[in-house]
Amino acid sequence: MLDLPRLKRIRLMKRPIGQVFFANVVLTPNYNHLPGVDIEVRGLENIPDEPVIYAMNHTDRFNYFPFMYRLWKLEDRYMTVWVKGKYYEQPLVATFMELTSNLPTVSRGYIITKDFTLTMGRRPSEAEYDTLRTLVNREAAPDEDASTVDTSELPTKLFDTKRKILGVDFDPNECSYAVGINRVFDAMMREFVRLNERSFELGLDLLVFPQGTRSIRLPRGRIGMMEIAMRYQKTIVPVGCNGCDLVYTGSVPIAKEGTVVYRIGEPITYDDLSDFHIGEDFQPFTAEAEHTHRDKFQGAVDLVMDRINDLLEPQYQFSDDLQSTGVRGTSRFM
Repeated sequence: MLDLPRLKRIRLMKRPIGQVFFANVVLTPNYNHLPGVDIEVRGLENIPDEPVIYAMNHTDRFNYFPFMYRLWKLEDRYMTVWVKGKYYEQPLVATFMELTSNLPTVSRGYIITKDFTLTMGRRPSEAEYDTLRTLVNREAAPDEDASTVDTSELPTKLFDTKRKILGVDFDPNECSYAVGINRVFDAMMREFVRLNERSFELGLDLLVFPQGTRSIRLPRGRIGMMEIAMRYQKTIVPVGCNGCDLVYTGSVPIAKEGTVVYRIGEPITYDDLSDFHIGEDFQPFTAEAEHTHRDKFQGAVDLVMDRINDLLEPQYQFSDDLQSTGVRGTSRFM
């Protein structure tokens, strides 16, 4: 599973051996020897020489594989990818993720769901999760809503059992459940930010799916990518992925016959985002930063999502309600 000790163990490499091995052993035979797998990358001239953040739509489990492969073959570039913490639930998959230099994202939703499952021996219902998430969010930003949260229907074991929550001590005699969950989130996010910094130091590109979850139609973007991009003043390159969901149709990373078209848009520099600049130092993913600067983060990611949308075929463009058409509920986290 994804916990604080695992985050601390991750070691990134300038030339990730796991990516090289996987590309040579799985992707090269698949793409080159299976007739009908056609990967088109248009707009390579738009990629600057320095490390960038690629912002791509996320239609299926593996739609970054062909893109990474082509960038490696054509430009000898390597990248790290933000992936969901739930992919670290299975030991074999977790090992693959580490060896290929993926960066596991942390969310309060994952921490709540995983801790509930470990403590209670079952997943929370949607109602239980919603109540717990509201409770945790209120503690993180207490001035947003002064009303109380009714926890009478929740298991008391969550609130009065001393335990480690994903590697961080929780003692109900010292702090509340909501404080404990937020402490875990803060500790894990500090490690996540450190890994992003290390990625930039090594000269690796970073690939992020700003929509946050898989969806055939593009939903509104989430602010996480912009917290890193604005803090480290990185150039963002929008990428539209078209057709990969028809090539990767299941949970096995073997492509079927079809065509995948990546359109690379013009880079968005830090200066291009001047309307959203934050004139002070801030720590990404803290409640303070997200509360104080959320409008700027959201405005910047909305601009990026508009650029991605322009690179997509109609069937992949914005959904009518800007909501995800993919996985919802606690299944997003485990």
